[in-house]
Formats: sequence, C-alpha cells, structure tokens
Amino acid sequence: MRASRTQLIALTASILGSAVVFLDGTIVNVALPAIRAGLHGGLAEQQWVVEAYLLTLSSLLLVGGSLGDLFGRRRVFASGLAAFGACSLLCALAPSAGLLIGARAAQGIAGALLVPSTLALIMDTFGEQQRAGAIGSWTAWTGIATVVGPLGGGALVQLASWRWIFAINLVPVTITLVLLSRLPPDSRSPGHVDLLGAALCALGLGGPVFALIEQPVYGWSDGRVIVPLLAGVLLLAVFLLWERRSPEPMMPLHLFTNRNFAVGNLTTLLLYAGLGVATFFLVLFIQQVGGYKPIEAGLALLPITIMLFALSRRFGSLADRLGPHAFMAGGPLVAGTGLLLLMRAGASASYLGQILPGVLVFGLGMAATVAPLTATVLGSVQPGHSGLASGVNNAVARVAGLLAIAALGAVVAGSFASRLDHDLRGSPLSAAARLAVRHARARPLVTDAGAVPVGQRAAVHHALVDASVHAFRIGIGIGAGLALVGGVVALVGIVNPRRPTPEARRSLFAHRERLELDRVERQADLAEVSAEWRQMDAALHGFGPARTLDRIQHLRLRLQNLIGDRIVDRLAGEPDQPQALEVVQVRGHPVAVPTSRLGPDHVQPRRHQLRAHAE
Repeated sequence: MRASRTQLIALTASILGSAVVFLDGTIVNVALPAIRAGLHGGLAEQQWVVEAYLLTLSSLLLVGGSLGDLFGRRRVFASGLAAFGACSLLCALAPSAGLLIGARAAQGIAGALLVPSTLALIMDTFGEQQRAGAIGSWTAWTGIATVVGPLGGGALVQLASWRWIFAINLVPVTITLVLLSRLPPDSRSPGHVDLLGAALCALGLGGPVFALIEQPVYGWSDGRVIVPLLAGVLLLAVFLLWERRSPEPMMPLHLFTNRNFAVGNLTTLLLYAGLGVATFFLVLFIQQVGGYKPIEAGLALLPITIMLFALSRRFGSLADRLGPHAFMAGGPLVAGTGLLLLMRAGASASYLGQILPGVLVFGLGMAATVAPLTATVLGSVQPGHSGLASGVNNAVARVAGLLAIAALGAVVAGSFASRLDHDLRGSPLSAAARLAVRHARARPLVTDAGAVPVGQRAAVHHALVDASVHAFRIGIGIGAGLALVGGVVALVGIVNPRRPTPEARRSLFAHRERLELDRVERQADLAEVSAEWRQMDAALHGFGPARTLDRIQHLRLRLQNLIGDRIVDRLAGEPDQPQALEVVQVRGHPVAVPTSRLGPDHVQPRRHQLRAHAE
C-alpha cells in the first residue's frame, strides 16, 4: 500500500529528528582527539563529553515519552528539536571543557524530549499493515546516522574544526521544524509527568557513571568515587520502588511482565553496549594508536552504514512474515562475532586485514537485529502506550552505551596502566622519564612520548603502544561478550507472535468475500432504484394519481429494505456490551438490534417503517 503525503512527511520528520540526536551520539567520537588537544583534556574529559550527553538523554527519555502522550507528539517533538538546535550552538561556541560538557548535558535533555515522539508519531500515522515497513525505514536511516557520524565528523574535523560537528545540526533541525508544521493537529492522552522518578533515575545513573569515569584518577578507595557509586545504586533502588508504587509512573514496571517486551529490552541493553564499545573505543584506538586521520577513521565504519541502509528494511519485512525470534537471536551472535574479529587489531591497525572483516560481520549482525527488535518491543504493548514503550526502549539503548563506555573505560584505563607498569618494570628511567610515564598512565590509548628524554623515548613509546593494544583488546573482548550474551537471551526468551491457522485464514477470507459480495449487491440495488426513480420522475405527468402513488410506495419499500441492510451491517460490525435487544423483521428475516443503537432521531423511524413493511 502506497504511503500518503501525511505519512511521508511524518516519516521524514521522524527520521531527521531521530537522526540528529543519534548522529550527535557518535559524531563526537571521531572528534575526541581534536577536542582533547584543543581543550587540553585527557581520557576522563573525552568520556565526559560523550557521557554527559548520554546520561541526561537516557535518564529523561521516559519523561519525554510521557510528555509526548500528555501534550501531543508533534508539540513535544518540535519543542525538543528547537532546544536541541540551541544547545548545539552552545557546544560549538564552548571555550572550555567544562562548558562543553555542560552544554552536552543540556543537549541530551532536549534530545530526550524529541526521540520518543518520533517512533510514536510513526505508530499514530501508519496503519498496522504499514508499520513494519515504516519502522524498518526509520531504523535504517537512524542507524545510518548512528554510524555515519564518525565519517561526517572526521571530514569536518580534518577540513575545518571540531566545533562544526555541533554547528551543522542547525540545518536538519530547521528542515524538520518546517516538516512538523505541515502535520495535522496532535492527539493527547490524559496523565501526568513523573518528575520525581526522572530525578531519581538521573541521579541514580549519574552516581555510578561519575565513579567509573573518575576511578582511574582517584582510585576505588577514595570518597569521591565510593560515595557517588553507593549513592547512585541506592537511588536506583529507590527509583524502582517509587515506580512500583507510583499511580502514574514514567516507567510502568508492569510493561516488563510481557515476555517479549522484557527480553527485547534486555537484548537491547546487551547489544547496544557492544555498539557503544565499538563506536567509542575503536575510533579512538585507530586514530591515537593506529595513526588514522579523522576522515580515515570515519570511513573505517562506513560498511556498517551501507549494510544498515541496504538490509534493515528487508530484515524488518522478513521478521514481520517469519517472526522476530531467529533474527533477534542470530543478529547479536553475528555482531558479537564481528567484535571478536576486531580483537586481532594490532598497533598498525591494518584496515583490510584487521579492521574490515570485523566491521562487516558486526554490521551484518546489527542490520539483522535492529528493525525486528524495535518492532517487537513496540508491538508488545497497547497502541496507546507506544510513546512510552518507545521511550523505554530508547532509554535502555542509551543507558547501554552510557554504562558500557563508563565501565569499560575504567577497565581499559586499569589494563593500560597495569600493562605499562609491567612493560617498564626494571627499565632504568631517569626522573624526567618517570614523571612523563606517570602522566601517561592517566591518558590511556595515547602513545605520545614527546616529554620523555630522547635516549629513553623509544622504549617508553614501545611500552605505551603495547599497553594501548592490550587495553583495547580487553575492552573490545568484553563488548563482544555482551553482544553474544544478548543473542543467547533472545534465543531463549523471544517468542514469535501467534499467527492465524490456515483454517482461520480461509474462514476470514471467505467472510471478507461475503461482505464484498453484499456490498456490491447493495450498490447494484441502489443504482437500480435510483434509475427507476429518475424514469418515474420523467414520466410522472403521464400517470394517473393512483398509479403514481403505487410506484412511489414500491420504491419507498425498496429503499427501506436497503436502509435496513445498512443499519444491520453497521450494528453487526460494532462490539457491544451486553444490553437489551429488540427483534426487527428485515426483508422477512428476524434481526436482533440493540435498543441503545435505535436512536429517536434517525434509527427509530426506520424501525417503525420496517415493521410496517413486514406486516
């Protein structure tokens, strides 16, 4: 079925709106080395530039879904989009790392408002038979934005400045606002916004993320690490308790009683953790260790973009026909295998021999998973909760990247420092060299040994490279393990929706054929009566009064029969609660009609006429 103009506008606006948010989640990765150099930061600042955005985005996505249901998808979508553009401009103008991180946090808040409304807008605009294809298109294009970010970001960084990766957002934001202004008015649902739940979620996630990022600097025993960690875990427990008891929670826990919804979101958490590891650490590694230029680093992930674009819609349609189970189980297993292949990368990071095979396999796994996964999660709830379900699933995906980058960042930093100490143990280093190594331990995946005296620079550089390769392989290996576990979870937990048996499908087809035949017969009867009426009107003056009245009475009775058919068909097609029925004779057949549907203005007179005709 061909999409209407309104559907095409809604789909295009949803794709552009989601793409600009997802694009900003990955476009920054390729610019992190330039941001570190321009704002004089280290790995912690690089992580915060990414994590501040993901923290507010993931923790407030659920509020964004509730706001969309409450105030209307289009209104919340447009408000979040305008705020996102303003925050992007602030990021482009930020003079320091602290201000950039603050602007990124505000940008995430704006993104949380608009993302849930994009999928919900698709669910509201497209019919049930069209949704799978529309969601497949949305998945393909937004997935492309997620992965094309490093390519576009690399070009902007290399040809202009890292600040342009934020300023460029104003173009799609403006186009999307124009498209949204052409959509029909919103529909709303009653409810309220769970502000307390949102605050508990944001603070609960923020505590562990802060602890994991700052742990390499202060250590696990420092109060600046252990206090936020424990406080965050406690607040997350309070959040779950509050959501369980709140009359209108932002994340209704009862949704997770649906098997496919719960398992689908768990699979999302594990798979997108692997994606976060790949897009963050791989891009850092091949630039800072492998020596790739920003554009080359962006091109390294281009095959994933091509595969998502070419295959997502096809896999979505296949899953709609065959069921999502095989795709949601096999896709993460394939993606995890691709990450395992990336563990072969060494200091040279040879693209054809070490990077490309893993990227191709990982991209195939993602393409096979994302569309069936999204459709399964949204299809497992009632249509009125699609905005909320979209918010939950998007929040889970963002939380996955948030926690993966924070946790694996700590693992990578620890592995890097441990391996560096091991490689330099017993080496006779001067005081200046030891000081340079001490500073280098706080900058994982950076191999610059320029501060080391010339005589010892080669040995320290070799140790930095070896430690970086070792730490990268450990991080990628853990990400691969998470994706593989996601496939096993889907294999065990996802259940294909029940489909009609062949007998039921044949019965439904036969019923539709009967309805179509009845419709054609009624149209033929109406056409015949209309023709007779016109003939009678043309020859009316040629008949006597008695014969004219006979013809009028004959036509009146035929029209009553046709009107009775339409009334009965309409009433039979509408579900009713148990109520009083009245038997009416229509064309010689008794028909039970609900008395509540026989209104005094329109249907009641027809009932008396039908009785008169029957008598």
